[in-house]
Formats: sequence, C-alpha cells, structure tokens
Amino acid sequence: MYMETTIRLNNAVKEKLDTLKIHHRESYNELISRLVESSSPANSDRESLIETIEVLSDPETMRKIAEAIERVNSGNYGIPLEDVKKELGID
Repeated sequence: MYMETTIRLNNAVKEKLDTLKIHHRESYNELISRLVESSSPANSDRESLIETIEVLSDPETMRKIAEAIERVNSGNYGIPLEDVKKELGID
C-alpha cells in the first residue's frame, strides 16, 4: 500500500537522482527506496560481513595474507616508502 505524496526538488537534485537510476524506467520511488536501503547501517554491516566471508573463503587470498604476515613478523617490511616515491617520481 502506498501513501502518495509530492516532494519538491530543485533541478540539481533531480538531475543527480536521474544519474543514479539503474535504468531509465526506474521510478523515483524505486530509486529512493534502493538508496535508503543501501545506506542503512544493517545493510552496510551485512555487506561488510559478506565481503569478509568471501575473503576468508578464498584459499589463495588467505595464503597470501599468511605469507605477508610471516614476512612482516620476520622483519621484512617490503620496499621502503622513500624508494617507492623515488621510483614513481613523487616528492
């Protein structure tokens, strides 16, 4: 059930909303609902949890993380920042 209402937007906000549509036929109601849902803390926590599970489920990623931890624990911190800056020409 919908409660219909009218909201006023300035042109800049409407144009920004138009750029956020997934497809040109997506209604503003669908768009705003999607934006509100994606910005909720529960959804953000859920997405973070899913990303963590994906990393933990990937044996290759976990192997690389373990190797990196071993290198750091043995005192190997990789290429010094100053050397990287010099190589990239950054002051």
